[in-house]
Amino acid sequence: MTEKEDSQRKQAKQNAQEAASALVKAIDSDPNDFHRYYNLGAFLTTSNNFEQAEELYMKALGLFQKNDKAKNLLHYGLGNAYYEAGEFQKAFAQFKVVEDTELKSSAYLMIAQTYMAQDDYKNALVFALTAQDKHKQDPTINGLIGEIFLAMGDFTHAATYYDEALKADPKNGKYQFERGIIALVLDEDETEYFKQAQKLDPAYFEKGQQRLVDIEKFIQTRNESKDEK
Repeated sequence: MTEKEDSQRKQAKQNAQEAASALVKAIDSDPNDFHRYYNLGAFLTTSNNFEQAEELYMKALGLFQKNDKAKNLLHYGLGNAYYEAGEFQKAFAQFKVVEDTELKSSAYLMIAQTYMAQDDYKNALVFALTAQDKHKQDPTINGLIGEIFLAMGDFTHAATYYDEALKADPKNGKYQFERGIIALVLDEDETEYFKQAQKLDPAYFEKGQQRLVDIEKFIQTRNESKDEK
């Protein structure tokens, strides 16, 4: 590790500690605001402190057991913590008790992602489509549905949903790359998709190069098979 990298790591650690401290102080200043517990729990989750996040959410659920709105948000937060920790069955249990109208679609989306993480594409699709029902233009939901169809090998439907996602979020490099993969398989022009993907998200583009090689081999084999017939 270079001196610069070490300095950046120490600075990032210090920033994280200061952010956590500020969130704790926010709770101390108003312990009756459940949003503050959620915010700290979300921070702990993104920092990979899953056990601490779980403890905090459990404590908060005990404090706000008579507040339905609080319970919905805290169960959702706890579900996210379990999801990020890879404890999918526990995540399911939390997301499925979310009844709040505003959070319901987000909970369905997370259930879909949880199924997706376990390669259960059929159930993932059911919940993703349910989440999309009231959010037709949401690029995150449409992108996930596109990803599910792609994983199922249904390239035509995958293209449809990635196209919808790109209408709302054209600067998403991941979606551009995945749409390029689909274009290759469907014998469409993939050039612009990959050009945009490399420009908008070079890290994802680079990461996807092996997949690109595999897809090109698949297409070559498919075409050779057609020629033999």
